[in-house]
Amino acid sequence: MKKLVVLSGAGVSAESGLQTFRGAGGLWEGHRVEDVASPEAWKRDPALVLEFYNQRRKQLINAQPNEAHRLICGLERFYDVTVVTQNVDDLHERAGSSNVVHLHGELMKCRSEENDSLIYTMDHWELKHGDLAEDGSQLRPHIVWFGEMVPMFETALVLASRADLLLVIGTSLAVYPAAALIHYIRDNIPFYLIDPQEVLSGQVRVNHIKAGGSEGMKIFYELLGLK
Repeated sequence: MKKLVVLSGAGVSAESGLQTFRGAGGLWEGHRVEDVASPEAWKRDPALVLEFYNQRRKQLINAQPNEAHRLICGLERFYDVTVVTQNVDDLHERAGSSNVVHLHGELMKCRSEENDSLIYTMDHWELKHGDLAEDGSQLRPHIVWFGEMVPMFETALVLASRADLLLVIGTSLAVYPAAALIHYIRDNIPFYLIDPQEVLSGQVRVNHIKAGGSEGMKIFYELLGLK
């Protein structure tokens, strides 16, 4: 079975009502990214960071996968599919996707602020000051903040280099290191991009489907003759 790698971004989850990270003016619901998504922010005002992600988590729990998520899952009937996502939500998993690699962490998980290997799955939306890991340190969101290493990036590079087909959906490919993944695919493999905007001008190898997530996935199925 051929290997299909799907690189997904915030545009996929936008149809489920989740706000995209890079909003107007560089603000995320009134907050500068630097104030809620960096190690410096955590040191300066952990209460603000905890509350910010609590609200994101609360929103996520009430969200549902959309048709794009479900159609991506449906590709498993035809291919060996791995979803490499820039998203921190769990909507791909809830839609049924079997193999999901999260580049930027997972909102429904938390971890020790002292030991990156102590990771816990959350079944509720609120993480409080005083909630401790088993090593006695404060639990923090299991999110890759700006300025931190992306631990799953090497895994994603290997997956991209072995892919027989690449589908990029819902991302402008402006965020590194994820944007670098397209440079690791083999020269002869089909490369599809679903985005309503012209985000990869000059990339002649790209089969660009100028549409939103759900509509674009339907067109993708048609182009590949999938039913």
